[in-house]
Amino acid sequence: MTMMRYEPWNLLNQIARELDPNWQGNVRRDDESSAATSSWSPSVDIKEEEGRFVIYADIPGVNPQDIEVSMENSVLTIKGERKLENREDNKAFKRVERIFGSFYRRFSLPDIADADKITASGKDGVLEVVIPKRPSAQARKIQIAVE
Repeated sequence: MTMMRYEPWNLLNQIARELDPNWQGNVRRDDESSAATSSWSPSVDIKEEEGRFVIYADIPGVNPQDIEVSMENSVLTIKGERKLENREDNKAFKRVERIFGSFYRRFSLPDIADADKITASGKDGVLEVVIPKRPSAQARKIQIAVE
């Protein structure tokens, strides 16, 4: 027997996404990571590991060399543009859902982030940004001496 998860709000979330491009999952995305100048905003996953933070951004159809990742005043910025493909038969499309245009995301990083060692790589439409933590900020276990 296969178990399937029932999501009672699926239809409502779908309607909200279609009406409001800032809607993300069950919550609105009104944080500082989107900007009014963006045509669209890539979805991201952020995880914290022992010695680093990792951001995964879904940016299919964009060459990684055309994406700009920068860091200034503890704010990481990811921006670029997905260009509209030139097609002679544009009239043949019955439905167009893929978004084109510029994108822009900003993330406030904690003080423990090491801005000088940030790396980024792209593969299969996913941008991976690795933000190491400063060694002094990492937790260390202190041995208790037994007397």
